[in-house]
Amino acid sequence: MTIADAIYTLCAGTSLMAAWLLLRHYSSRRSRILLWSCVGFAGLSVNNVLVLLDFGLFPGVDLSILRSLTAAVSLAVLVSGLIWEGA
Repeated sequence: MTIADAIYTLCAGTSLMAAWLLLRHYSSRRSRILLWSCVGFAGLSVNNVLVLLDFGLFPGVDLSILRSLTAAVSLAVLVSGLIWEGA
C-alpha cells in the first residue's frame, strides 16, 4: 500500500463518516437539507472508493467515466438540495 492509497482510503472514510453523521443528525431533526447532504456525501464516498480502485488496485482499468459520473451526480444532489431548501 502506497501513501496515495492510504490517502484515498482516508478520504473515502472521511466522506463516509460525514454521511453517517449527517444521517444520524437527520434522524433526530428531520431537516431535508441534512438528508440531501447525506446523500451527496455518500456519493462522494463512492467516488473516493472508485478513485482508490482506479489508481491503486486496478491501475490498468480506466474508471474515469464512472468516477466523473458519480462525482457529478453527488455534487448535483448537494447543489440541488441547497437550492431547494435555501429558497
